[in-house]
Amino acid sequence: MRKVLIVGAGIIGMTLAYEWRKKYPNDEITIIDKEVHEAFHASGKNSGVLHAGFYYNTDSLKAKLTAEGNKLIKEFCKVHHINVNETGKLVVAKNEDEVQTLFELAKRSIANNAGAYIVTEKEVEKIDPNAKTYKYALFSPNTATVDPKVVCRVLRNELEKSGVKFIFNMPFEKYQESYDFLINAAGLYADKIAHKFGVGLEYTMLPFKGLYRKYLGPDKIKTQIYPVPNIKNPFLGVHFTLMADNTIKIGPTAIPAFWRENYTGFNRFKLDEFLEILSLEAKLFFTNAFGFRDLAMYEMKYYIPENLVNEAKKLVKKLRGEFKPMTPGIRAQLLNKNTLELVMDFLVEKKENQIHILNAVSPAFTASFAFSKYILKELDESSNVNKR
Repeated sequence: MRKVLIVGAGIIGMTLAYEWRKKYPNDEITIIDKEVHEAFHASGKNSGVLHAGFYYNTDSLKAKLTAEGNKLIKEFCKVHHINVNETGKLVVAKNEDEVQTLFELAKRSIANNAGAYIVTEKEVEKIDPNAKTYKYALFSPNTATVDPKVVCRVLRNELEKSGVKFIFNMPFEKYQESYDFLINAAGLYADKIAHKFGVGLEYTMLPFKGLYRKYLGPDKIKTQIYPVPNIKNPFLGVHFTLMADNTIKIGPTAIPAFWRENYTGFNRFKLDEFLEILSLEAKLFFTNAFGFRDLAMYEMKYYIPENLVNEAKKLVKKLRGEFKPMTPGIRAQLLNKNTLELVMDFLVEKKENQIHILNAVSPAFTASFAFSKYILKELDESSNVNKR
């Protein structure tokens, strides 16, 4: 029997515990988290969209794991009677250039087994009469939504039934118990913990703030409606989400944050983080590395709610009524400090009896079960885990 310590009670930490328990039922598993309950950050503050997997380069982990993850998380929801809103999704174009990107995404969909395909403007009218597109759109029947907090709460309950121990209000630095194997799934602070062990020293977390607004007006949508993204960066643009309870929200933004938990005002402000991130962002702004300056200037306008609403209106024919601000989220996006490039794919680094999940950005929620199976398979093929 080994003592396994998992840092982080988000979806990745918990699905790793779930898959580990099935594979090694005699091990003692403890999950610690510095917050008061599970899924306190990104896992509980995302839109709950279950992505199909057509956005990603075919040689990436995201491409390999998202479609399978979509199936696995839906199966988990079915078994545990969690509502899945099978909305589907339209990616709509504004001009000829965006149509060309749509066809590239359709190729990726075939390669990634994502199930999305090109539809005409007339077909879009039948799928969602309120969606607006230029000539063509991409339709993804496999995209759906769930309530991420419900999924994580049920997952925690299942883990506790299986004997997994949770300790909250417990930062990694204060944990004094011994362990045989460490899994670092600490999200926004995964890099900091990895650095303590000399792992991933070339990487740092670059946080981005996602603002959302809830639609209160009379107009409806029948499906998720997304713009054509810039496929050179990992952000999908302001879009409509039809949530698990059929409420509609718009967002998120990708505004550079000034500290890791920079949700609202000066809440959770840390001076050392502020100075570190401000210095890094100043360098990125000056060099315009990966287009950071252009992105920052474009996204900052969304602090004015009217600009966010106007951007969303480009995707639909009618949108009357008011919007209510919602709890923002923070995207824990990894940056390579040496190349000044964003890490576009999932990134996992291993060292002896340790796994460090350094980059688990969207669609990590969708891919979580498949991602965890993949990590354990990789470990199983090494000598680390099998040494008793």
